Amino acid sequence: MADADPYQAQRQAMVDRQIAAMGVGDPAVLAAMRKVPRHAFVPDWLRDAAYNDGPLPIGDGQTISQPYIVAYMIEALRLRGGEHVLEIGTGSGYAAAVVAEIAGDVVTVERLAELADRARATLDRLGYRNIEVVVGDGTLGWPAAAPYDAIVVTAGGPSIPQALRQQLREGGCLVMPVGPDSYGQSLIRVTRGAGGEDQEEYLAPVSFVPLIGAQGW
Repeated sequence: MADADPYQAQRQAMVDRQIAAMGVGDPAVLAAMRKVPRHAFVPDWLRDAAYNDGPLPIGDGQTISQPYIVAYMIEALRLRGGEHVLEIGTGSGYAAAVVAEIAGDVVTVERLAELADRARATLDRLGYRNIEVVVGDGTLGWPAAAPYDAIVVTAGGPSIPQALRQQLREGGCLVMPVGPDSYGQSLIRVTRGAGGEDQEEYLAPVSFVPLIGAQGW
């Protein structure tokens, strides 16, 4: 996949100081974060800030998440390689690219067509062929390609949409921000159990943009 040498040192420093030093230890996640050119997913005028420790605006009221949060959430999916993954909230496409470096393929759903088009163009330009960007209501998932080995939701909802639970393969993980405040949530991991007996774990406090849709806000 394409890389950009002028930012390589910044990318390495980002992983070493902001991600590995903060406790993310999965070698596959760290390698993916070192490889994916984050600067390619932000507006041109923000490229020099692409490897800073924080979120950045990408237009339409949306953001590209803090690098540590991206890595933390992907590590929480417990990917081992080759998985079929659903992402809700494409945004810039950056997190999908990181997942695609580990998983077999990624379906990513974005409700805003303009963002989806930009993300698709960026991913195509970088050579990602195992990511499908679709436009739709992410709270309803993407049933056409279900079931999924893992699901990651990059926006906060009042609860975990039942549609997403139903599209998760038994034994698979879903990671999502959940909470009554549309701008402050708890990061939750759901492990799909037999007969719908899911296991839920609290992971961390987070703050994401609202998950908009039929089963969200």
